[in-house]
Amino acid sequence: MSQYVFKMPDLGEGTVDAEIVAWHTKPGDAVAEDQLIVEVMTDKAAVEVPAPVSGRVISITGAPGDKVAVGSPLIVFEVGEERAPAAAPVSPAAPPPAAKPQPAAKPQPSAEPLPTAEALPRAEAPRAAPPARQGRVMASPANRRRAREAGIDLATVVGSGPGGRILRTDLEPAAGRPVAAGPETSEIKVIGLRRLIAERMSEAKRNIPHFAYVEEVDVTELESLRLHLNVSRPADAAALSYLPLVVMALTRVLESFPQCNVLYDAARGVLVRHRAVHVGIATQTPDGLKVPVVRNAQALGLWEAAGEIRRLAERARSGKATRDELIGSTITVTSLGKLGGIASTPIINAPEVAIIGLNKAVERPVVHQGAVVVRRIMNLSSSFDHRFVDGYDAAAMIQALKDLLEHPAMIFIPKVKSK
Repeated sequence: MSQYVFKMPDLGEGTVDAEIVAWHTKPGDAVAEDQLIVEVMTDKAAVEVPAPVSGRVISITGAPGDKVAVGSPLIVFEVGEERAPAAAPVSPAAPPPAAKPQPAAKPQPSAEPLPTAEALPRAEAPRAAPPARQGRVMASPANRRRAREAGIDLATVVGSGPGGRILRTDLEPAAGRPVAAGPETSEIKVIGLRRLIAERMSEAKRNIPHFAYVEEVDVTELESLRLHLNVSRPADAAALSYLPLVVMALTRVLESFPQCNVLYDAARGVLVRHRAVHVGIATQTPDGLKVPVVRNAQALGLWEAAGEIRRLAERARSGKATRDELIGSTITVTSLGKLGGIASTPIINAPEVAIIGLNKAVERPVVHQGAVVVRRIMNLSSSFDHRFVDGYDAAAMIQALKDLLEHPAMIFIPKVKSK
């Protein structure tokens, strides 16, 4: 037998380390080649790492939340055609450290009865307790704490557990009310995608002077067009939301405001202006916020854009989105749907310089053409990097977007170029 040391692989694009998100194996486990062993996350994407060989796991490096440098040992396997039983002596060919993890099969549980499920917390190791003596109070540290907090004298409580041990349920009658089953607080380690989101949001707010601009948009005509298109939509197409219509309008507007379709390369101090519009669609998933990218949105038709938005959102929510589908946006659109509220202040998805937020569309009375009528109103909440987008240009861009959304037929009419 021999040992195989698998090191943290180079995951590309200058990655120097990766964070452990979740282990799918542990020391003592037998794994097959290509079996998923660990999930890691770089600053770019989550990556599932398969086993490079078949063998038994001897040791692993790092717990969830820890970072492991590229090229450092990640997991050690014992490999070979035959594997000795746990009690058998280790082959001389195997290095001495391989002998330590051999007791992976833990000693068999003691024959003495264990406490009931509601008795001991993890902090108290099972031990052989002597028979209860007169006046002796038997209770776990957790139940002693509960009694102390409830003002209960344990000497007055009759225990119903083994040997007269006091259980949590024995405390309830004495307190005259249910006793809390556990601590009132819990700690959740910030790891993986949630850590990455936290770091990026903090960096964006710390480094980017945000200029926020909110505008009210009458989407009555847009809603009428949306409903009409949904009635005659292709058989394989899902119902339209406002999102693809806004994306289509945005690609038209950016033709006149190219300074908003820009990435800022801080390392070089350069603004990289893009001709193509790669729209990031902020998508809430069970793992946190992800931003899949609709590439070359300016070249897509309405149903193509709607289908791509739906496809990418489904892949992001199911955890199947690839790294390439989650990077490379040049401007982002975010929508809270029915939870959109009146207004919001979206945080820029660096290194972009602009983000557009859709708030909830509601019907309310407004003055329209000299009369009070009911119209459908939605606010656009936008944020711009004030270092590179002047307030006037930001406002003018949103006004142009408002004009297209209030007259949606113009979204589909080719722009006439001046001579």
